[in-house]
Amino acid sequence: MSLELSFSNWRAYMQLTRLDKPIGIYLLLWPTIWALVIAADGLPSLGITLIFIAGVVLMRSAGCVINDYADRKVDGSVKRTNARPLVSGTVTEREALQLFALLVGLSFILVLMLNWQTIALSVVALFLAASYPFMKRYTHMPQAVLGAAFGWAIPMAFAAIQGSVPLEGWLLFIANLTWTIAYDTYYAMVDRDDDLIVGIKSSAILFGQYDRLIIGVLQGITLILLFTIAQCLAYGWPVYFALVACALLFIFQSYETRERERMACFKAFLDNHYVGLVFAVGLLMDRIALAVM
Repeated sequence: MSLELSFSNWRAYMQLTRLDKPIGIYLLLWPTIWALVIAADGLPSLGITLIFIAGVVLMRSAGCVINDYADRKVDGSVKRTNARPLVSGTVTEREALQLFALLVGLSFILVLMLNWQTIALSVVALFLAASYPFMKRYTHMPQAVLGAAFGWAIPMAFAAIQGSVPLEGWLLFIANLTWTIAYDTYYAMVDRDDDLIVGIKSSAILFGQYDRLIIGVLQGITLILLFTIAQCLAYGWPVYFALVACALLFIFQSYETRERERMACFKAFLDNHYVGLVFAVGLLMDRIALAVM
């Protein structure tokens, strides 16, 4: 296979990897920060932090590339995606696959700087990232696969710092899984009408008229799991304050999507960035406060 990647096409690659739309990076980054802070019981080392941040950017970008490759035949029929690079022809299929391989290769180089436990877990991360886009053809819950892909940095972070994944690490992974299914269902609600036409499956279609109710239940489970982790690890008031703030953000999301209007659902999806940020700040404040006491 000849190399088709060209620096002159960098603008199209930026669009393909969504580096011009960093919301996905944020939604991957905050749970990774949660895991690093909890695993380190404070501020993690600068080296490990930088490796994970770079890994988040690379793997999210790789996920966007393979997602667009998987959807290249149907994106033209969906309002939100009909101008994507593989649809418009500014990027070829071969370029997309080569870019995906490059991003995954760079990510693996980063992982090689960590211990063998993290390297072993990275194989699962690659499988999840590569398989998620194709799940939309076979199951109404591709959001669950996305949640596992988005959250796999959590056990990797614990493995990198502690050499194993304790119970709180898996509880945090499950909390992130339920949170991701919830916010990605809002995202799927934006495309629900188009997805029904082209035959794409999603949780928004599966949940139907109970979509907002089920989202609320999933958000409630997320908060309960995060509260349980805070209790088990004896965290202080900054974390509980953050959980209250997260609960209020979830309530606001439910209110603003009461009419299920497309842009309101999309905004609710975007606003989950603040949920992740608030809890990350709560964890950091708690550990900093403990350190200075």
